Amino acid sequence: MSKQIEEFDNYRAKMNDVILGKDNLVIKRLFNLDTQTYSEGALNVKTKEMLGLVASMVLRCDDCIKYHLGKCYEQGCTTEEVYEIFAVANIVGGTIVIPHTRRGAEFWEELMSQK
Repeated sequence: MSKQIEEFDNYRAKMNDVILGKDNLVIKRLFNLDTQTYSEGALNVKTKEMLGLVASMVLRCDDCIKYHLGKCYEQGCTTEEVYEIFAVANIVGGTIVIPHTRRGAEFWEELMSQK
């Protein structure tokens, strides 16, 4: 696992433990709702993660982009699919999404180097 991926995963897990450890019911419900949203349903998990990636790019959340890229990788997305997702996000979000596409492409390359 690359250093960039490992640092992201470790930080996310550590801070989720801190946040959930405070036992706030609203936050716990929100986290659970997020988990349930991306579970299998009328849309399969891969499609939902692809949608999450587009939304994250349009909203310009680099942490969210990395998270959904990781999930897309786990769901077997190809590089061609990811770049089509990038294209949709850039059309919907405009040129302000380009810097996030660069960082997303960098993270995707890291994920792909694990193969």
